[in-house]
Amino acid sequence: MSEPLFLKTVFKERIWGGNKLFTEFGYNIPTDTTGECWGISAHTNGPSEIVNGPLKGKYLDEVWKTNPELFGHFPSKEFPLLTKILDARTELSVQVHPDDRYAQKVEKVPYGKSECWYVIKAEPGAEIVYGHHAQSPEEFREMSNAGGWDKLLRKLKVKSGDFFYVPSGTIHAIGGGILILETQQSSDITYRVYDYDRKDLNGLSRDLHIESSISVTTFPHLDPVLVQKRKELQGAVLTELVSEKNFTVYDVLLDGKFSKSQEFPFLLVSILDGEGQLTTNEGNFLIKKGDHFILPATIGTYTFDGRLHAIASRP
Repeated sequence: MSEPLFLKTVFKERIWGGNKLFTEFGYNIPTDTTGECWGISAHTNGPSEIVNGPLKGKYLDEVWKTNPELFGHFPSKEFPLLTKILDARTELSVQVHPDDRYAQKVEKVPYGKSECWYVIKAEPGAEIVYGHHAQSPEEFREMSNAGGWDKLLRKLKVKSGDFFYVPSGTIHAIGGGILILETQQSSDITYRVYDYDRKDLNGLSRDLHIESSISVTTFPHLDPVLVQKRKELQGAVLTELVSEKNFTVYDVLLDGKFSKSQEFPFLLVSILDGEGQLTTNEGNFLIKKGDHFILPATIGTYTFDGRLHAIASRP
């Protein structure tokens, strides 16, 4: 099989969500508090449906098990990655995620959660929480118990085009007015540290997980060092945004025709802007802003032609 796997998006309503998934991408969102578009997912909480080819109508988690050749017989029981677009109308809760070892031991799931963010759009003055100022778990507990969030949390201004790597153990939160593309391990574990004392849709305070958060948080916070590699090729500029043990993520700017042979077990692609054509041995496929698809191991040589901006990732 030498054609891409195009995927149907899965939407998640969130109390912090908005309507930019419709206004910016034209998605048919369920409500004006839609916070997440799961573009490429095999997670049990929202698996993607394949919408083309001989596997049309099947779900990615099923195909991962029944057609391992499409993924280069990747040595993992569960699909390893998840791609989302998040619309934060207001700020998300301050949270942290465990690493694989903690997730397997305590939560009994295969993956912890490291993630990274490409900022698609940010309103003027928008900011994120990225890290903390506590030097130890004891100091963190003391400051959080006293409600000293302004002193405890580290905040950064952001703008369109910024990129952040958020390894497991990093205290973080996406602020209001930010639209991002998130690449993450296929995990839905979140330990909530602080939620601004707000209520959910039923008027109830959302649960906090202070002790679990402290158990998995890195002390002291350290910014990861990113060595980004930029390549100018015929028809495309490729920038390796991050490469770590769980994923490698690329920024792709296409202006013309770009051909390549598949060298990875599989490649996840999300189109953030523009349009074009993808050609493989099995035909031509129109691609446009908002599309999410996988280039399988079996695709052979493929050619992109057009003007577009994409984020691609691989395990």
